Amino acid sequence: MERKRGTPGKRDEAREDRLKAALKSNLARRKAQAKARARHDDNDNKTTEQNEDS
Repeated sequence: MERKRGTPGKRDEAREDRLKAALKSNLARRKAQAKARARHDDNDNKTTEQNEDS
């Protein structure tokens, strides 16, 4: 298997940039999921409270 030849510093920097971008997108996705879950839980609680009052 042949390895790509390039400047190790540039490869490492490119890898770091890819990892940073992936981490940022994962954090944004998880934050959006948590927000959606919280919103869904709030709606369920309101529905339950309304049913108990009736």
